[in-house]
Amino acid sequence: MATEGIEAVFLETHNWGKAARFWQSMGYELEFATDHQSGQLRNGDGPYVFIAEVPEDREPRARIVLKVADARALDLDADVEVVTPFEKTHYGTAEMTVRDPDGRLWNLQAPA
Repeated sequence: MATEGIEAVFLETHNWGKAARFWQSMGYELEFATDHQSGQLRNGDGPYVFIAEVPEDREPRARIVLKVADARALDLDADVEVVTPFEKTHYGTAEMTVRDPDGRLWNLQAPA
């Protein structure tokens, strides 16, 4: 079994409100907001966008999260560098990080 496409885009921002309004102007609807300047937006059945505010002294980053149907059934090639194996998250999923040949990090997400 391999990945099934893009599950989500995780974005960091210096201003949660402005970032959320930007994505809403692009057709995304707010699914939920947290009490710590973050939230999730979605446009139809496509990948969701999760945005979290970070301090001004930190460079905002973006992560693409690839969908995995079953973490136990994932069969990665031996050449794939696993940075962190699947670990359960506080939001009900399991996530793994791998590194591609050019050094980029990719997150894989499966149901917990």
